Amino acid sequence: MIYIHIPFCKQKCSYCNFHFSTSLLSKDEVLSAIKKELFLRKDELHNKTLQSLYFGGGTPSILSGDEINSIVDEVLKYYSFEKDIEITLEANPDELDKTFLRDLSKSPVNRLSIGTQSFFDDDLRLMNRAHNASQAEDSIKRAQDFGFENLSIDLIYGSPTSNLEIWKENLNKTIALDVPHISSYALTVEPKTALNDWILKGKVATPKEEEQNKEFYYLSDFLKDNGFDHYEVSNFAKPGFYSRHNSSYWKYKEYLGLGPSAHSYNGADVRSWNVANNQLYVKKLNSNSLAKETEILSQEDQFNEMIMIGLRTIWGVDLDKLKNKFSPEIVEKFDQEIKEKIADGILVIENNHLKIPEKHWFMADGIASDLFLI
Repeated sequence: MIYIHIPFCKQKCSYCNFHFSTSLLSKDEVLSAIKKELFLRKDELHNKTLQSLYFGGGTPSILSGDEINSIVDEVLKYYSFEKDIEITLEANPDELDKTFLRDLSKSPVNRLSIGTQSFFDDDLRLMNRAHNASQAEDSIKRAQDFGFENLSIDLIYGSPTSNLEIWKENLNKTIALDVPHISSYALTVEPKTALNDWILKGKVATPKEEEQNKEFYYLSDFLKDNGFDHYEVSNFAKPGFYSRHNSSYWKYKEYLGLGPSAHSYNGADVRSWNVANNQLYVKKLNSNSLAKETEILSQEDQFNEMIMIGLRTIWGVDLDKLKNKFSPEIVEKFDQEIKEKIADGILVIENNHLKIPEKHWFMADGIASDLFLI
């Protein structure tokens, strides 16, 4: 599978620390550099038939339909597509107008991931989103009108401008709109963001973990009652609508990441990442050099990743795979570490897969980190 990072946005959200630019002056250069990188790295993936192509960002919907098609055509020079390939485009509601959706409906893109975040204007203003509540709803309806049934929306809970009742209304609206996939995250305060600055200056209240905990478990119960599978801590889908792309990440499959700040993984022990600087990225590619760093993952790194990723999903950690992959010393230590947590009901073993019971999923990252090799 291939991930393409489009590092441009209209404006900076208050909570975001991803790599992007609000200036489009270098857009053509960056898109050309992405195509050059694709050519230079075309042999890195062992599987030349793609099951998934994902446009992330940033805001890929800032591109035109022609620009998106041009990148897809470039990918097809070096790879073939599975008959039912999933091609996802992340999009912001304010950019999903009729003209763009009409163009997009004629492209190979068949899945939209819409950055809705909330159906309430107070939340959206705090997040400094470029859209308002009515655009959030209208964009989903328009996408469906243009034939996009495979939709995902992002929702953020635990905002200081929200509460459990508002959160319930957000979820009721989502169900009414018949969206088949939801990615939902607690509002987190990242360093070097506007939100962090506002909190330090006392302009905004700090998100409360106990409220986020309540909203998370309401989210899970409510969506399951409405036909969704809770298949990863932050992801919910109706049967048949799991994100194929993200599921591949969680199952340790190889992927190629193109564009500034994009990450790649060979499915075993090599991870790489591109420089998070548009100018330097373009400069490197223009000189036929790759703008990336590479890391050989140690046994400890590989073990920690398997634990962290696996315990966030309904599939859990395959214990046969773990015991075949790692040394007897690592496995013995692991067996000792999980005994107490199994006795306490924090971990369970089902069909030889280690899992966190869903009632403890809000603390999944902390539980997994307790098992890490230092």
